[in-house]
Amino acid sequence: MHMNDQRYFQSVRALIYLILVIAYMSVFFHRMAPGVVSAELMASFQTSATALGSLAAMYYYIYTVMQIPAGVLADTLGNRASITAGNFVAGIGSIVFASAETIELASVGRFMVGLGVSVIFVGLMKNNTVWFRDKVYGLVSGFTILMGNLGSVLAAKPLSALLNIWTWRDVFMAMGFMSLTLAVLTLLYVRNRPEDLGLPSIREMDGMTSHAERHQHWLKDLIKVITNIHVWPGFWINFGMAGSLFAFAGLWGIPLLRDSFNLSRDEASIYTTITLVSLAIGTLFAGWISDRIGLRKPVIIISATIYTFSWLTLIYLPWQPGFLAMILFMLIGITSGGFVLTYPCAKEVTQPALSGMAISLVNTGLFLGAAIMQPLFGWVLDLGWDGKTANGINLYSLPNYQHAMLLMLIFAVIAFIAALRVKETRGRNIT
Repeated sequence: MHMNDQRYFQSVRALIYLILVIAYMSVFFHRMAPGVVSAELMASFQTSATALGSLAAMYYYIYTVMQIPAGVLADTLGNRASITAGNFVAGIGSIVFASAETIELASVGRFMVGLGVSVIFVGLMKNNTVWFRDKVYGLVSGFTILMGNLGSVLAAKPLSALLNIWTWRDVFMAMGFMSLTLAVLTLLYVRNRPEDLGLPSIREMDGMTSHAERHQHWLKDLIKVITNIHVWPGFWINFGMAGSLFAFAGLWGIPLLRDSFNLSRDEASIYTTITLVSLAIGTLFAGWISDRIGLRKPVIIISATIYTFSWLTLIYLPWQPGFLAMILFMLIGITSGGFVLTYPCAKEVTQPALSGMAISLVNTGLFLGAAIMQPLFGWVLDLGWDGKTANGINLYSLPNYQHAMLLMLIFAVIAFIAALRVKETRGRNIT
């Protein structure tokens, strides 16, 4: 490959990755923001914990349902078309959510946001399979999740600070217009693969033949992925570990600290920010360590083990806000980062042309877990509620939250069991 072509390839790859990863940051922002604006949402729509959990989880419901279709779209229509449409729908949805006067209309907006952003992650990971070499895919996956988590971090302490200037409606209106801008940029600059620009594939650059293209109907390919038993442990790891973490950091962490320890929203958001920053660091290091040692399974098992014990400690150890609490919130974040390896594992036990479907299948577990956990956690809180309120917001006791966090522990155990069933790929495609 000529040096000028090499530089052109790298610049195009960087631009495509930048556009898609900014879109991915918006995915995380929308996912986590309800935790910070939970009090405002409760006050605006006069909701219970169960209703708030259902509103927040509306995003997860459609996101979960859309994961398999997102993989099919990535493998058939390609990333450019699916992510352009996704950004457009998410933008309109965020504007509807920001304008809603009833919880029903807010739910419609939240649903549209979830529908739109549901295709972005799978499309981005599919993009990485064709624009980056296999030997760095674990690291690239970790870095991608890290960048996405910067969106989570922005939805924690920075969002809490911004709410002192803007209303929650202003924030989501601005996010809507940003998504519409990203839709235009995706259409103009993103390409599905190097060959679309007349460039050689990554494998051709290394003197190998390109992977075979799909040659049968997508439904037959999807059945092949679904019946691959080596893909499913990743689904359950994401269900138990990532699903519970996102439900907690994205909704219930701040109310726990607010109700049980009388922390302000700004003070409580520091702890969820620590969790999300730790998650970002954990995903990067899990990917880097796995690529470095050439193994996937041990890293996932160690992550799931420590994650489970972290929840045991958070539930049963007497703690107060301060240094110990920060350590605990950091631990659940950094250890849950091991879930990122489910994506390279899915890619490496599946034919390369079907990687989008495989990644989408394991990713479904994450959002199914969060979709179940957010309202279920709220339901357990409401079961033990003593009727106490303040400024139109239901208040729950620390024992209420400890009972609800037992659900987190159960989900963590599910992830640990699944980790033991992971097929070791040694960082290479075994098909």
